[in-house]
Amino acid sequence: MADMASAGSSPSLDISAGTTPDTGAAPWQRAAIGANLLSPEGGLGVTIFEEMTTLALSTGAINLGQGFPDEDGPAEIKAAAQTAIESGANQYAPGKGVPALREAIAAHQQRFYGLAPDPDTEVLVTTGATEAIAATLLAFVQPGDEVLTFEPFYDSYGAIIGMAGATHVTAPLLAPDFLPDLPALENAFSSRTKIVLLNNPHNPTGAVFPESVLSRIVELAAKYDAIIVSDEVYEHLTFGVAHIPITSLPGAAERTITISSAGKTFSFTGWKIGWLSGPEHLVSAVRTVKQFLTYSSGTPFQSAIAVGLGLPDEFYTGIATTLQHKRDILAEGLRAAGFDVYTPSGTYFINVDTAPLGIRDSVDLARRLPGLVGVAAIPVPVFCHPEGAERTRSLLRFAFCKKTDVLEEAASRLATLKDRL
Repeated sequence: MADMASAGSSPSLDISAGTTPDTGAAPWQRAAIGANLLSPEGGLGVTIFEEMTTLALSTGAINLGQGFPDEDGPAEIKAAAQTAIESGANQYAPGKGVPALREAIAAHQQRFYGLAPDPDTEVLVTTGATEAIAATLLAFVQPGDEVLTFEPFYDSYGAIIGMAGATHVTAPLLAPDFLPDLPALENAFSSRTKIVLLNNPHNPTGAVFPESVLSRIVELAAKYDAIIVSDEVYEHLTFGVAHIPITSLPGAAERTITISSAGKTFSFTGWKIGWLSGPEHLVSAVRTVKQFLTYSSGTPFQSAIAVGLGLPDEFYTGIATTLQHKRDILAEGLRAAGFDVYTPSGTYFINVDTAPLGIRDSVDLARRLPGLVGVAAIPVPVFCHPEGAERTRSLLRFAFCKKTDVLEEAASRLATLKDRL
């Protein structure tokens, strides 16, 4: 899933009860508004990721902005893809995914969580988690419906909600732990809530929701008869806490679609292999939409990811341990820089507060940081509606899914920030 939030100002919209797309806007405009890509004047802005990448290149800065690894995943998965290509697996895959991968996904859910989706009717392979999210929202929401997400939110959520013509309602995640205020969460539900879109572990905050929070989400979804869509792409990237699939909780399975992907777990983001699972009546509805989006993709990569899902437990514990070490390297440099550091429990993003340095505008600092110390980051306000952007105005997000020596150099550079401001 590629981050796409805008560097420009957010559209002028009344968000007191959520962001409702202009019914006279074209679908592309609604998508752009939803992802904060359209200026108040109606022009398309340059994404903050493009701007930060350009600054990083021009200054020679280390780019810790957009979240993608700088090294490949396991050699045996690459070898499996090469073997599949050589053996002729180069034509369309079945629309719901190659059988080997669907069976591997079901086995993965059983192995790690004790879940038993039927690989023939309750599993769907998609072109990355992004397509899984898009196909799911397009399958179930329409103008007049509300989709509830937490805020800050992954930018594609807002884009697809806008494209579908639904209203985007948010519930805040507050520092330092970035867990939801449960009364505020309940107040965000209404009779029009069609989908609760959950991202756990959460990008961009790094929060991992405990069972108490997840159980309350299930209760509220049941009360308002809402579908739960759970984006769990960082499921294996948690540090000292267990990931709990929300569908495993009482009362959740019959109304939950669970989404994951190979990109984050195996560091093959460019292959775009994702999947979802859930009850047959929900999965079949999503499949109806998905077949008119990509139909199918990545045939040789699908069978290779099936191999990856069968890797031993040591692989899964190892990637989390390695990533936690990388987190700690970067966190040390960020603390030395003078930031308040919010240590994440999952994902590969770490957030800091710039306020202790007397800086209240993280967008401005993000634009200056590459020139000041040679490191690029992303301001958290771009993942919010205007009210949430003000609440997170001083927060910056850094990615630590990079080589250890790169992170050590970045930490060393960041440690000089106080002397350069």
